[in-house]
Amino acid sequence: MSKRALDAARAALAAEHAAVYGYGVVGGRVDDDRRAEAAAAHTAHRARRDALARTVRDLGGRVAVAAPAYALPFAVPDAAAAVRLAAALEDRVAGVYSDLVRAAEGPLRREAADALREAAVRAVRWRGTGVAFPGLAERA
Repeated sequence: MSKRALDAARAALAAEHAAVYGYGVVGGRVDDDRRAEAAAAHTAHRARRDALARTVRDLGGRVAVAAPAYALPFAVPDAAAAVRLAAALEDRVAGVYSDLVRAAEGPLRREAADALREAAVRAVRWRGTGVAFPGLAERA
């Protein structure tokens, strides 16, 4: 596998670390009716993070550990902001998986495409609307 694929896998791992952290914030602020959705997304991102750590190792790379905290893109004082944060987290994750789809081949490319699709679907659920080309900021 190429250095480009390893770099893209590392970027996806970093985004998953941030998403796991971010969903901790979302889960603490979101209304009760969306808490199960936030918990499911948190679990999904943890699973993707763990799989990516194995992938990075398998590609011969060093696995970066999660930071103790991550800067959020905006303040999250209430449930409405928590919903916006969840959509933003999914958009970010979709973007890095789009890069991994472009860089990888074979099973890793398929896994990245599945992860991109899952993030795009979650973003639509949180935001209520979709984008034409999820994960491709230059096409949005």
